[in-house]
Amino acid sequence: MSDHEHSDDVIEELEDALIATELEIGRREESRAEAERHVVLRVVRVGIGITVCLAGVFLIVFPGPGMVVLAAGLAILSRDVPFARRLLVNVRARIPENERGEISRPILIGGLLLSTLTVGFSLWWWLLR
Repeated sequence: MSDHEHSDDVIEELEDALIATELEIGRREESRAEAERHVVLRVVRVGIGITVCLAGVFLIVFPGPGMVVLAAGLAILSRDVPFARRLLVNVRARIPENERGEISRPILIGGLLLSTLTVGFSLWWWLLR
């Protein structure tokens, strides 16, 4: 058995395990095709959540609304990843809020504007100068 055939077998076993798990603990899909679609949707959602979280971490270090973006990424992840819900509570506690519990509009707009200007200047500096 070649390495390629072995890796194909491992991938098939992983797919079967994911589908079986989804059928058992998911939204009670009626068929294997529905379970496959839901697994793909879950993987895409987790990928987007991780990407947004990484952007938030990047914006914490650089100018921008890092905590807000990180909270958005954790909110996306929290549907599928249990520890993301706990982290989201901690991150939300660090975001400045107004009396109604909403994110302050000047902080949000100022952070987004500063982020846009910083990224635009960086792109100009490295690519168009």
